[in-house]
Amino acid sequence: MSGGDKLDFEIRPNPAPVSAADRAALLANPGFGRVFTDHMVTIRYAEGKGWYDARLEARAPIPMDPAAAVLHYAQEIFEGLKAYRTGDGSVTMFRPEANAARFAASAHRLAMPELPAETFVESLRRLVEIDQDWIPEHEDASLYLRPFMFASEVFLGVRPANEYLYCVIASPAGAYFAGGVKPVTVWVSPDYTRAAPGGTGAAKCGGNYAASLAAQAEAIEAGCDQVVFLDAVERRFVDELGGMNVFFVYDDDTLVTPPLTGTILPGITRDAILTLAAESGHQVQERPVSFADWQADAASGRLREVFACGTAAVITPIGGVRFPDGEFLIGGGEPGRSTMALRQKLVDIQRGRAEDRHGWVTRVL
Repeated sequence: MSGGDKLDFEIRPNPAPVSAADRAALLANPGFGRVFTDHMVTIRYAEGKGWYDARLEARAPIPMDPAAAVLHYAQEIFEGLKAYRTGDGSVTMFRPEANAARFAASAHRLAMPELPAETFVESLRRLVEIDQDWIPEHEDASLYLRPFMFASEVFLGVRPANEYLYCVIASPAGAYFAGGVKPVTVWVSPDYTRAAPGGTGAAKCGGNYAASLAAQAEAIEAGCDQVVFLDAVERRFVDELGGMNVFFVYDDDTLVTPPLTGTILPGITRDAILTLAAESGHQVQERPVSFADWQADAASGRLREVFACGTAAVITPIGGVRFPDGEFLIGGGEPGRSTMALRQKLVDIQRGRAEDRHGWVTRVL
């Protein structure tokens, strides 16, 4: 397949799917990222041939040669989005075209082939359609979709690979943080940074997350839920959390988030919040926020709320901040009014309970 050609999917249904009874038991409390559906999508790419061999097949291990390029040079990218069961029984996805665009941007940064957006969205639709019985129906649950691509060529040498494998798997998911929506405590890392200017901070690649794990372990050791990274140049300004963007809400209803300068992942939830916040009457700003100002504004009461956002956690209030020299609370450590209002508005759109004025929701079934 060349860049714009339509790709036909070969359908190979799983001959031994999970039974309805076992599936119901798993869906009762799926957690996050531990339970998987019966099928997956695979598409191959070869230099000079393009995309080919698109399949919807039984979820199974991927055979891999020990010299596969991804194992040595880390050419790998991924995405994350959700499918929802709405009140009328239909199934929707939230902004899959935006995920397709970000996936292509990540591929470009890592010198990988760009999957056409039409094929990306169709691969998601096919998987959701065949595994629709795996979509949980209770509130705060969804079917998490994980498209990813890696260099599969067998070779040792530092250059872009000539062969790649694109896959999509799906996982029924409950709340990202145990205990549901409640304020989390974050750790401001004094030693580690997430990304530097000119690096891969704006790409959704596994290496960024691998580099964050030592800092996340440090956060957990400090009794925190997530790590906050400061900029790599001055170590003054807030970048983002280990896996989420961050927002600050002030007493004049101004809503601020760090700007996209190449070191921060351009979150799709982040982008939606900027739109919804402006519509709700907030003055929205994308500007740097220093950790010193964060601490001073929390102490003075000027800073009312802080929250993190992302596909997995949606919107999560931040109630406490710890760092090597101390800690402080935000808004008394309780969820803020604006935080919860924006979260509810976003969730209602995703689940078909509010008008989708921006064309964000794609109906699958």
